[in-house]
Amino acid sequence: MRAITAPIPGGPDSLQLVDLPDPEPGPGEVRIRVAAAGVNRADLLQAAGHYPPPPGISEVLGLEVSGTIDAVGEGVESWLVGDRVCALLAGGGYAELVVVPAGQVLPIPAGVELVSAAALPEVTCTVWSNLVLTAGLRSGETLLVHGGSSGIGTMAIQVARSLGARVAVTAGSAAKLEACRALGAEILVNYREEDFVEQVRAQTDGHGADVILDNMGAKYLSRNVDALATGGRLVVIGMQGGVKGELDLGVLLRKRGAVHATSLRARPAGEKASIVREVHDHLWPQIAAGAVRPVIQGTHPLADAAAAHRELAESAHIGKILLLP
Repeated sequence: MRAITAPIPGGPDSLQLVDLPDPEPGPGEVRIRVAAAGVNRADLLQAAGHYPPPPGISEVLGLEVSGTIDAVGEGVESWLVGDRVCALLAGGGYAELVVVPAGQVLPIPAGVELVSAAALPEVTCTVWSNLVLTAGLRSGETLLVHGGSSGIGTMAIQVARSLGARVAVTAGSAAKLEACRALGAEILVNYREEDFVEQVRAQTDGHGADVILDNMGAKYLSRNVDALATGGRLVVIGMQGGVKGELDLGVLLRKRGAVHATSLRARPAGEKASIVREVHDHLWPQIAAGAVRPVIQGTHPLADAAAAHRELAESAHIGKILLLP
């Protein structure tokens, strides 16, 4: 099979299209012939040498795919050869074939095309596990999403709205903010021109954000705590703004707030399977009903993965970027 690796850490030009042996599914696994693979910032970090795959996981990049099952391992009864699926991966998605535990596989939602479904597994599992399972976002609360026009952001807006929450977002251009508004965001903050702490406080009558979904990490840590409502929950899922920041525990104590830092990739397969079941039970009906949908910027051939990485790194996109083997 053809696949993309980054044998020498670096930028997009470090990616290489290589021929590798076809993977074989082991017990409890299925093999998927890939129709499309999602591109994520974690892939850029892996290519740069900053985010290696967990032990035992393929060096091939890629954390989500859609496609058709073409082989099943021993003990798999929930899936059959020929099933059209998408899947959450720990790695291996930038390829023509990928092997994945059966518990991390999802059917293609009604109304979603096979290729488009590759934009769903990572964002739906990340958003649901963090907003609902970790932060407990509820109807009537206010969610602040940093990077609202990203793949994670566009999904978070829709999921929060489906739960009855009000959504605030930050983004870096009028076009991105308009895309967020069209998805249901009500408080729109251009972080290049406005202070999100002031804007969120002003537009919530001083209440603040009950939940903040943050991809920046250290750079926004203290300001995120300032923006929290009493009893608010900050969930950090990325470190684009650095890994070490200063936390004023006095402010956090006065607000009776909580700071969570989570990742999805390195979780045990059993935890991932539990999240996938939650997503299937709660979000797949929303997607089938048209209340939640994948937002896709565009596609690139697998052989041109470097162009996809450059596009993602430039941050001009809205939603997801996909690779087509």
